[in-house]
Amino acid sequence: MSPTTLLVIVIAVVVVGALILVFVGLRAPKSGEDPLQTRLAEFASRGETATLEEIELSQPLSERIIYPIARKLGELALRFTPQNAIQQMAKKLERAGNPGNLDPTMVFAFRFLGLGLGLIFLVLDGMVSSGFFNKKGLWFAIPASAIGFYLPDLLLKSRIDRRAKSVRKQMPDALDLLTICVEAGLGFDAALAKIYEKWPNDLGMAFGRVVREIALGKLRREALRDMADRLGIPEMTSFVAAVIQSEQLGVSMAQVLRIQSDQMRVKRRQLAEEEAHKTPIKMLLPMAFLIFPTLCIVIMVPAVFRVINSGAMTSIFGG
Repeated sequence: MSPTTLLVIVIAVVVVGALILVFVGLRAPKSGEDPLQTRLAEFASRGETATLEEIELSQPLSERIIYPIARKLGELALRFTPQNAIQQMAKKLERAGNPGNLDPTMVFAFRFLGLGLGLIFLVLDGMVSSGFFNKKGLWFAIPASAIGFYLPDLLLKSRIDRRAKSVRKQMPDALDLLTICVEAGLGFDAALAKIYEKWPNDLGMAFGRVVREIALGKLRREALRDMADRLGIPEMTSFVAAVIQSEQLGVSMAQVLRIQSDQMRVKRRQLAEEEAHKTPIKMLLPMAFLIFPTLCIVIMVPAVFRVINSGAMTSIFGG
């Protein structure tokens, strides 16, 4: 087997492993849910009797083999990770909305896989003594390790930014509905529950979690502050501070909510104008490198062929 073929096989194996980890992360069981208990409940609802082995074998391959392997890989990576980094990663996942029910273990498993790819390149560099890969392992190992290590963070940051943008867009309308519910006679907690019932989006889910935490005995101000910390956007922090202050000072909640709604709508319009002003700059590169060359080709090529076919080039250069 040639060194190039061996390199292609190793890269293919690593890429397949990364795709499996991504699939496992997206198909991960919900937090606090035991797949075995879920399968057992399905058998019980159908009135069937089955042994524990049959129930385990009836689970998908990802839950029986792939997911446990990925978990072990992530736990191995956690042993070499500081506790502060684990807490920060958990906070980032919380702000991203827990995509695919991932936890820090799975994210660090992705990082561990990226570093492993760089190590594989270095090992191949030491094993192969001739061919294309000879003494070039470091040129492949450093980019592969950097991409594998930082790519999960970049994807997670992109997800956090998209969620924050979605929440900012939803806040004015949600506060309008909250104001109407409070003015109609509902309490603040009941108004939050009504938004959760009507709007199953990111903001509605955040309000629903606040309602559940309050029902479990948590103080309202603590539940609201935790929600603002989970979302991590200044607008929500300002809204929570205004609500807590109005509760402590006895100010009309409906009036505070109406003022906050107007401010959020002004803020949303300002952000939309800011994005509109950025559009010409963002369009500059595609226009310079994609649109203008294409227009030149479409316009100039027929003219060039017509000049060539007319014989003018021959008369000019041939004479």
